[in-house]
Formats: sequence, C-alpha cells, structure tokens
Amino acid sequence: PDPSPLPQEKFCEFNTGIRSPPKQMVCCGCPWIPGSAQGQAGLRGLDPPGISGVVMDGVGVGWDLRSLPTQPIPRSWCCRELPGPGSGIRSQPWAGAAPHPCFVPVPAEASQEIFRIASMAPGALLLEAQKEYEKESQKADEYLREIREQQLLPEAVGQCIEAAGYEHEPDTQSSLLRAASFGKCFLDKFPPEGFVRMCQDLRVLNAIRDYQIGIPLTFTQYKQLTIEVLLDRLVLRRLYPLAIRICEFLRLPEMQGVSRILAHWACYKVQQKDKSDEEVAQAINRISYSDIATRAYDCGRAELAIKLLEYEPRSGEQVPLLLKMKRSKLALGKAIESGDTDL
Repeated sequence: PDPSPLPQEKFCEFNTGIRSPPKQMVCCGCPWIPGSAQGQAGLRGLDPPGISGVVMDGVGVGWDLRSLPTQPIPRSWCCRELPGPGSGIRSQPWAGAAPHPCFVPVPAEASQEIFRIASMAPGALLLEAQKEYEKESQKADEYLREIREQQLLPEAVGQCIEAAGYEHEPDTQSSLLRAASFGKCFLDKFPPEGFVRMCQDLRVLNAIRDYQIGIPLTFTQYKQLTIEVLLDRLVLRRLYPLAIRICEFLRLPEMQGVSRILAHWACYKVQQKDKSDEEVAQAINRISYSDIATRAYDCGRAELAIKLLEYEPRSGEQVPLLLKMKRSKLALGKAIESGDTDL
C-alpha cells in the first residue's frame, strides 16, 4: 500500500442528470497511483435502467469531465477488469444474451505513442514506413531514415511489439507485428525472443477470444493468470482438443500439458453414465503412449521413452520406436512376446 495520504482536493463536479442515487461506483485507474495514466470512475444508476458512465480523464493538471453514453442494460452490475496498467469497467448482465459494454483506459504507453494523432514517436513512424513500403512508396525510406538518424529503430520495434499485445483486433495486431518485423530487418543484433513470444501469445489469445470459446482475456489478464490457469479453465469447460493444441503449440512439458489434460479427459469419460463400459474403455484406449514416448525421445530423454513404452499395450507401436532408438534386443523381446511373426 502507498503510505502517502490520498489527496483531499476537489478537482471537479458534474451533474449526471440522474434523479435516483447511484447503486454502484467502480474505479478505473487512479491518478495518484504510479503506473496509472488516468483517473476514471463509472456509475450505475436506475433512471434510466442500466449503466450510466461518467469519465474523468486526468490530462496534466487539467481535468476533462464528460458523460459516456452506453447502451442501457437492465438488471446488470458493474465489475472491474484488468486490461492494462489501471483497471477497466464492464457491465455484467444478470442473465441472458445481453452485451457486456466495457470502457478502459488506453492500457500501454506504446499504444498511446503510436496511435496519437500526428504522433512522431518512433513506433508511429515505423508503422507508417511499413504501410508505405506495402504501397511501394518512397516515403517508406524517408520515414525509416528519420528513425535511423535518431538511432531509435530498436525502440520503434519494441513499441510496435508491445502495442500489438494490447490490441484486440487481429488486423491491427498483424499490422503492428508486420511493422516490427519490417524494422527488425534493418537491425543487426535485435533479440527475436520478444517478437516470437508475442506472436505465440496473440495466437493463443485470439483462439480463446473466438465466439465459440468465449474467453475474451486481455493480454495483461493472460499474463497474470499464467498459461497453467488458462488450461485449467479450458479443461473445466471440457475444451480438451483446444487445450491440447495450445500445449503442443507452446511446447509445454508433457506432465504439465498434454498428459495432464488427457488424465482429466479420461476421468471425465469414466463418469459418463450414458456410455457403456465397452465404449468408454475403447475411447480411453486411444491414448497413445507411443506418441508421448516419441516426443520424449525427440527431447533427448531415451530412458523416459522406454519407461513410457511399458504402458503401451500394443506391441506394434512399441517395436518400431525401439528400433528407431536402436534398442534392437529389447525390440526383439517385445516382438517375441507378442507372438506376431510379422513383428
């Protein structure tokens, strides 16, 4: 907690025009908290029913007070979100298919620098340079030369990568990442890890934001929750295929990723009373330990692969991998035990 006392000065007053007292007030960032760019508040009233927004934006020492019109949503309440350095405000309906309007401060300084009107920030210039390059215009060279003369090209690439994480539209994300990739071509020693990690994170976020999945996490929420918590949420929703694809895409360790998800899936299958014992047993039997063993061998853990193959009931899956691992005697023993002359 910040030990300094809260400010007692009254900055402004505003008449909301709502006769009934507000039912709820939710803060969205505070100007006296380091890292919070704006001080904002939202009010929920009953006349008219739904959300009535009041926003106070701190700009330097001045204040701009304005009302925020939102679609009235009956039987709802406000809840805080965490989209960036501050928090956001979202209307949460009690039930039904009502929308969830949300307003938030611009979450990242990089986004403010790039998308501010007439911005001359290095990230904004790099974005314009990339757009002009796609048009085959000579202005691309002019923008790029201006950035390089100031020796701000690494900063420009970093701004574009950071801003991409806080955008929700895939087209805007792609535009910023293309600009970052364009700028990296003119740098000799720019570390690629941040760019690659952002591409991976955005691909996961866009997958779970799909309307069929319905988990619209922000980049900050995703980082604070961690990938393990996100996988747990997918498992609880029984979205096992998506969870497994995310594990394979991020190359998570087997015990933390695919194996754990398959264990949850198997536990769910045995609880399905509408399925016969034979159907459940056949479904669980499709789990291929040989695939996991192959992955372990590819990671350089040959002994672990051999131990995993002991759980594989099909000799036809054991023998080829043992031969690939150059364990001929062990493969011959498994073939003889199977009684299959072809093996």
